[in-house]
Amino acid sequence: MKAYTHEDLKIMQAWPLERKIQVTQTRILEWYYHYGGNVSVSFSSGKDSTVLLDLVRRAFPEVPAVFVDTGLEYPENREFAKATPNVIWLRPELSFTKVIEQYGYPVISKDVAKRIYYARRGSKWAIRHLNGQNSDGSPSWYCQRYMRWRFLLDAPFSVSDRCCAVMKERPLQKYTRATGSMQILGTLACESTRRTDAYLKTGCNAFHKAIPTSQPMGFWLEQDVLRYLQMTGIPYSPVYGDIVEKNGRLMTTGVQRTGCMFCMFALHLEKQPNRFQRMALTHPKQHNFCVNKLGCGQVLDYIGVPYMP
Repeated sequence: MKAYTHEDLKIMQAWPLERKIQVTQTRILEWYYHYGGNVSVSFSSGKDSTVLLDLVRRAFPEVPAVFVDTGLEYPENREFAKATPNVIWLRPELSFTKVIEQYGYPVISKDVAKRIYYARRGSKWAIRHLNGQNSDGSPSWYCQRYMRWRFLLDAPFSVSDRCCAVMKERPLQKYTRATGSMQILGTLACESTRRTDAYLKTGCNAFHKAIPTSQPMGFWLEQDVLRYLQMTGIPYSPVYGDIVEKNGRLMTTGVQRTGCMFCMFALHLEKQPNRFQRMALTHPKQHNFCVNKLGCGQVLDYIGVPYMP
């Protein structure tokens, strides 16, 4: 049973920003008091988590932020995290180099990478999905989207969806187990089909999940985040540049989204110049390390995605 329908989500996403702020603050209050104040904000230094941290601390200034120092963040984001008060720094057990050696490269999407990883290990369900089939061998409309990526089974490199789980989720889960502090996340449903489906199942506060999580901004859109930053004037990472209006929409003059610099998920969907091409100009040292030292260049060559300007 889903908490919301797609129509419900569309209605919420169409709310004015003022109402979204009120509902989000209510969800934050519910989460905070449910756990007796033992909560923390998962803080990436990105614009979404920056807005979330501001909303939380307007009500509860003492709530800590938790930053996972993966080594994959933009330098500007890392410096912004250092300048933010009351931030707890965590580190993953494995470096990105070790993750790709042990599991494989994050490419195309989590769903595709997961199926390539398991299909290479003989998992029948993964092989069926990459063949566009249901469990009985009949054609599956749902799995048709995976068929175009079957050629990755023969790639001269490993592919996996495990990077985020190992480098981000695992340190946060370890911290929660050690402290009991329940995480508040700045994820938005609009970011991907996977996140939309997850939000529809649980809504903002998932108290009854195996690992309870709160995503009180889940129904926000990116335009809401930019409008909030513009309206409040709170500091945010300089990697985004300025917030400007173009053709009736807000956008940043720097990077549009941050996340992990070397992640290749959804890169094939971006218009040129994509984020790797822009990285070559704005962060050439990191671009060279990623493309040449880590081998991401060979991966992008294999799937036909440009990475040089």
